[in-house]
Amino acid sequence: HKIGLHGKSFIPLLIGFGCNVPAIMATRTLESRRDRIMTMLITPFMSCSARLPVYILLVSAFFPVNQGLILLSVYLIGILLAIGTSFLLKKTLFAKSSDPFVMELPPYRMPTMRNTTIHMWGKAGQYLKKMGTIILFASILIWALGYFPLNRTTMADETEHLENSYIGQIGKAIEPVIRPLGFDWKMGVSIVTGLAAKEIVVSSMGILYHVPDAEENSQSLIESLQQQQYSNGQKVFTPLVAYGFMLFILIYFPCMAVIAAIRKEAGWKWALFTIFYTTGLAWLVSFGVYQIIVVALVGAIRFCYRKLKALKKDESCSTCDTCPLKDSCARKPVKKKRGSCCSS
Repeated sequence: HKIGLHGKSFIPLLIGFGCNVPAIMATRTLESRRDRIMTMLITPFMSCSARLPVYILLVSAFFPVNQGLILLSVYLIGILLAIGTSFLLKKTLFAKSSDPFVMELPPYRMPTMRNTTIHMWGKAGQYLKKMGTIILFASILIWALGYFPLNRTTMADETEHLENSYIGQIGKAIEPVIRPLGFDWKMGVSIVTGLAAKEIVVSSMGILYHVPDAEENSQSLIESLQQQQYSNGQKVFTPLVAYGFMLFILIYFPCMAVIAAIRKEAGWKWALFTIFYTTGLAWLVSFGVYQIIVVALVGAIRFCYRKLKALKKDESCSTCDTCPLKDSCARKPVKKKRGSCCSS
């Protein structure tokens, strides 16, 4: 309640760790439209199982120790972002006070197998009709963008063909936007393919990095990622870049099916809000992880270097009063704890 959520919001959020689509549909149990929309908007931050293969691949490749803690931290960051987003919405778009938590307990009866089967069949059919068509359309669209235009001169190599396809051109077009995050155009293509479903990200990376039919535990794909370099010899993937990429996959555009579910339950306005808010937040978080930490590390290294240099100077330099080159020296003395010493 302190972050603006209803008590019944807990169950949809818990379901979101399995799949965000049924979690969005589970918000129907909330009576208030305000509570339903707020729960829908923060549900995508619950890391669904479709994102897990990406985490496993990058954690295995770039974090040889404390892998469990790294993976846990990604989930915790998603929960913290959900809490922060809920608190922000409570103070801005949904400033109205929330309804008190009242749960009516119906009379409990042992469910019969017939009623359970009918209910399960109906819900499963509803899910397939609403979401199956969206996922199919998105998958066909991603396939078409990756297959066309047909150019027989580049069809010999699948990676080269994907680079020259429409989706490869999109990845290169967005590279200036994602380069401040430490991502290259191939990672951009993987992000674009993940719009349809996050499971496609790993397979797209396998094609782009010359490892067809790759899975999250593919040793050849892990080695390929570790060996990727820019033209200047700098490595594409570092632990910092890999962690920022995992956070981006966690936060940005959930998937087509989730957006379709939000549009069905709340309307186009909130579906578009989810698209732009989650993608913008993903960019900001990844930028903070990559740029701010890099700047902090560089500043710390420079500070330590200057301190060590000054310490060595104090130990080796004699005072100007006893220096034999005192009269011909153009350096100005500076005040230090051990006396007046040459400034360089």
